[in-house]
Amino acid sequence: MTLFDENVSVVPAPRRRRSRSTVFGLWSLAVATLILFALTFLPSPYVIQQPGPVLNTLGTSPNADGEEVPLITVPNEEDTPSAGQLDLLTVQVNGNRERTPSWLELALAWFDPSRAVVPVDRIFPSGQSTEQRNTENAALMSDSQLEASAAALRALDYDVPQDIVVGTVDDAGAAAGVLELGDVVTSVDGTPVTTVDEVRSAVQTGAGAPVSLAIDRNGAESSVSVTPRLSDVNGQQQWLLGVGLTLGFDLPVDVKIQINNVGGPSAGMMFALGIIDKMSPGDLTGGQHIAGTGTIDAAGNVGGIGGIRQKLYGARDAGATWFLAPRANCGEVVGHVPDGIRVFSVSTLQDSLKVLETIRDGGDLDALPTCDATSVAGS
Repeated sequence: MTLFDENVSVVPAPRRRRSRSTVFGLWSLAVATLILFALTFLPSPYVIQQPGPVLNTLGTSPNADGEEVPLITVPNEEDTPSAGQLDLLTVQVNGNRERTPSWLELALAWFDPSRAVVPVDRIFPSGQSTEQRNTENAALMSDSQLEASAAALRALDYDVPQDIVVGTVDDAGAAAGVLELGDVVTSVDGTPVTTVDEVRSAVQTGAGAPVSLAIDRNGAESSVSVTPRLSDVNGQQQWLLGVGLTLGFDLPVDVKIQINNVGGPSAGMMFALGIIDKMSPGDLTGGQHIAGTGTIDAAGNVGGIGGIRQKLYGARDAGATWFLAPRANCGEVVGHVPDGIRVFSVSTLQDSLKVLETIRDGGDLDALPTCDATSVAGS
């Protein structure tokens, strides 16, 4: 039983007032929470690059119907089943102009070394829709496969003739009504040409003067004249014919590459290595798991690509222990190689074959070029 004096009033102790700094801190936390919540719904001007699917060029790939088919097929294949892998790597983009990642997603990606936050304009140029970008990347993939096939066959001592073909014609360009799709350009101002760069150089040298082009149209040879127009290209003034030129190849071997939902030119080098393995006895990999990336032209030159840091992590996560990187990308590689993978830099298809040979034969790996401070300074 509790005893109390009814004549005594009990007064609760006064509540301590929070200090001004405490109140300010609580309000700041509340405001920050509201801002963070709002940011999860606000669009951003960025997208996220992250590792994408990894495909073994010596294995299979799902076609448009979801069926597994050989990624590379050649007639009269001499190859024995490979115990190793030659992986091509891809990069996925989270977001597009129609839907960019939230600020919260960007914050999480910022602290993930396998992902990169990049301006949306870098991936999706202003005025280009997602559908247009996909169409462009599909065309680049098709060209990459053709050039990789030509490079591989030439490395195997096949004769692979090439032509300069008109692939697109700008209806408002200088050559509209003069050149047609499929025309083969054989000379400029009387000088034979075999590469697109030779045509471009001749046009620039003329500084706007009419250009005489010898062409082959459906087997009939003729000569036409086009007066280039001065146009702005990426902030530079250039003389243009108003056509898109590509290389066409007369492949002596029917190489078939089947890959679905992958665009761009960056798998070219790995396609070429896969083709060479398929058309050669033995195993190029020596049973090793090798990944790589890089564009390639018909002469076997390996070029730089985008998203190489994401591809390094994609290769590591897929189990690769060796990585072939374009020398042009060494500046992005140094300091960003994940544990468990060793990188070699290459500039040509022959460089890549040399690396594979050294790995396969247990040679001196330290003698091979790699991406380090020296290679970056000398690039």
